[in-house]
Formats: sequence, C-alpha cells, structure tokens
Amino acid sequence: MAHIRLFNHYIQGPYLLLALLELGVLFGAAYGAMYLRYGDEFVMQLYLGSDPVYRAVVFALVMSLTTWAMGVYGSRLREGFAGMAVRSVVSFCLLGSASLSLLYYLVPQISMGRGVLFWAVVLSLAGVLLLRYLFFKLVDVQRLRRRVVFYGAGRRTAELLEQLQGAERGMSVEIVGCIPAGDNDPCLAAAPILQAPDDWLQFVRTQRISEIVISMDERRRGEGAVFPLAKFLDCKLAGVRVCDAIGFYERETGKIELSLVQPGWMLFSEGFRYSQGRDIAKRAFDIVVSLALLAVVWPLMLIAAVMIALESGFPIIYRQTRTGLNGKPFQVLKFRSMRKDAEKDGKAVWAKKNDDRITRFGHFMRNTRIDELPQLYNVLKGDMSFIGPRPERPEFVCDLVEKIPYYDTRHRVKPGLMGWAQLKYPYGASVDDAAQKLRYDLYYVKNHSLLLDIVILVQTVEVILLGKGVH
Repeated sequence: MAHIRLFNHYIQGPYLLLALLELGVLFGAAYGAMYLRYGDEFVMQLYLGSDPVYRAVVFALVMSLTTWAMGVYGSRLREGFAGMAVRSVVSFCLLGSASLSLLYYLVPQISMGRGVLFWAVVLSLAGVLLLRYLFFKLVDVQRLRRRVVFYGAGRRTAELLEQLQGAERGMSVEIVGCIPAGDNDPCLAAAPILQAPDDWLQFVRTQRISEIVISMDERRRGEGAVFPLAKFLDCKLAGVRVCDAIGFYERETGKIELSLVQPGWMLFSEGFRYSQGRDIAKRAFDIVVSLALLAVVWPLMLIAAVMIALESGFPIIYRQTRTGLNGKPFQVLKFRSMRKDAEKDGKAVWAKKNDDRITRFGHFMRNTRIDELPQLYNVLKGDMSFIGPRPERPEFVCDLVEKIPYYDTRHRVKPGLMGWAQLKYPYGASVDDAAQKLRYDLYYVKNHSLLLDIVILVQTVEVILLGKGVH
C-alpha cells in the first residue's frame, strides 16, 4: 500500500487510510459534542429523524482539510510524533476553529453553535491524537514500503540515487539494491550491488520485491547486453510493478528529473494532455476561489494600501510585465514592496535574500504573501490561474530558455498565484534555483488537475502561516 494515483496525483496510501479513519473520528466527535451539549434533547432529535448529519459532515471535512493544510502527516516523518501533535493543536484549535466560525457566519444554517463547536474541537483533538498514536504504534510504516530493486548500476542509476539522497524518510519505498545490466557497470556506494539472478521470478518472491526500476545507461543498448524482457514480463504478470527511472523518480519526489528526460518522453507519457472539461472546471475554480478570497481579504488589502502610502508614498500598485500562457506577455499587479528606485537603471535584477531594496512593511507583506493579493484581478481577468507555475519576467525567461532544457514547457499552462514549486522549494532567485523549480513545474504541467489544485491551495496555508520560502 504505497502510492495511490488519484486524478494524476500520487497520494501515499498509509496516510490516505489514516485520513479516512480520522474522518470517522471527526464525524463521531461532532455527534458526541452535540450529545454533551443537548443531552436527551439530542437523542430525541435522532429518534424523530431530524438528524443534523450535514453539520457533522461539514465539521469533519473542514477539520480534515486543515490537517492537510498544516502538513500534519508529513511532519510525522520530519519532526516525530511531538511535532505532529503541535501541528494538530494549531490546525484544530486555531485554523480549524477560525475557518468554521467564518463559515458559520457566512452560512448560519450549518452552524452547530459555539458550545457544541468547543466540545467538538476538544473531542476531535483527543480522538485524533489517540488514533494517530495507535496507528503509528501498531502499523509499522516501514513495513508498508515497497521493496524496490534497480536494473542498472551505471551512471544513470548513480545520478538518480544521488538525487534521492535526503528524501529517503519521506519515500514510500525501500531500495534493496542495484543489479548491473552489463559487465562495465560501475559499483555504487549509495546502494548495494546484487548479482543478476538466473530466475528473476524466484528472486522477486524470496526477496519480497514489489517493484523493478529499469535504469540502464543508454550506452548499454546495442553493445551485446541481453535485456531480460521475457523474465521481466513474467514478474509483471506475477504482480510485480515494472517502471522506468523517470516515472519512479516522479512518483517518489513529486518532481521530474531533467537529466532523465528523453526527447520523446513528453509525447508518449501519460500526462501533458488537453481536456476541455478540466479547463472549464479550472476556470470555474479560479473564479469562485478568487471571489471568495476577495470577499474576505479586501479589508486587509485596504490596510496594506494605506500602510504603503504612509511609508513610501505612491504608487501603491506595482505593474510588471510577466510571461504568461504560451509565452504571451501580460501585466501582473502587486502591492509595491520595494523602494520606488529599486531598478534605477531600468535593468531587471533578481531579488535576493535580505534585499535592502525592500521596505519595512514590504518585508511583512512578502512574508505573509499580502503583496500578491492584487493578482486576484489577474486571475479574474484570465491572464493567470489561481494555481500554476509562478510567472517570470521576460528578461529572465529569454536567458533561462537558453540555459535550462525544457524551460519553455512551463508556459504550456497559465501561470498561477501559487504553485507546486512554491510548496516544495524555498524561494530562489538564480538560474540554478530556476532549474530546481522547473522540476516541480514540469510535474504540475504533466499532472495538473482539479484535485492537485485543491491540494496546493490547502497546503499553501502552511507556507503562509509558517513563512516558508520567502525573501
């Protein structure tokens, strides 16, 4: 039970199972809170058939979303159970309670009442923490990992394993070793070298191998090395997954390794497809989310405008040309966070850490992403989407297209107010940073869907609250 693919996006199976169990706990907590508050009166309501099930459903869904938003599940691997518990308290007591209070204000018909909400949060926090403790005690996550063997121990495999270093704890697989695909394959320090088995089917059964990753060097082809196609087919028919290196890397890291991309891969892979229904759903999603967010944050935008005017005068809004869909330029709007003479000579300059051109209030806006809020107009206008690769300046794009392979591919979808790369990679302002972010942008372009957009939207809350990836 490793990764489950939903709408082109990979979700780790154990955490999906835990999330479903938690939904049941949250639903039960809402019912328990209503009983504590109303007692026999609530029992009578159930008997008469006036079951407030929709209130419990709304409570469970909102609390579950805040859990994903705070990165609770991933924190178990990075910070241990204590770190996950702290994030759980923040997600339920602060983010979840605030979200439900706002939702109840906007839609009073679904409100459970303040007293019920208090007890529901208390019960859900206790129940969920107990469930997570038992889950990670009783279920050995390490045992749920797929045992993987690489066929190929050459340069390509070495580069792939080097890229994967540091990500092992968050991966859903255990790398058993590498089997050389030819006599000249070098030894690898990152993984043990295994002898090529005579009986592959027996080998995968005795070693409990779940997946074979084909990672041969291109130079091996045509040099007399015999590719065991029939043996791999037997393994596949026996239930062992067989995949290529780039697909394995994409699934485990949420990005695409540029060094593994072949010229025809984009054409023949499962992604990079057009869907009219998806485009219509995405546009509707952009409009609904942008209008809803605008209705909530307009007082904050007004305060930001006043603060900018008081600190550094006018203009308040900064217009800048960015590269949009299919390379078409457009004017992006931002609250001005730098001095008015930030680019005195008119030459585009990368932003840098602790940039002295940023004003005092500008630092606050960048840390909280308030400076990006005027781009809601760009989204409503259609120049941008709510979710997508961040738009770059044409001056930088021309240079990056020449230096980074496939960089122009990120312009096959609309740029976004927030993106997959912003979730996964810290703020960067260099050619190397652009290359690192392109790996995530290509993953998004290949696999973008409404589900992935929702995942990015929810998890961006963690980035904003914790101030990740900002300059």
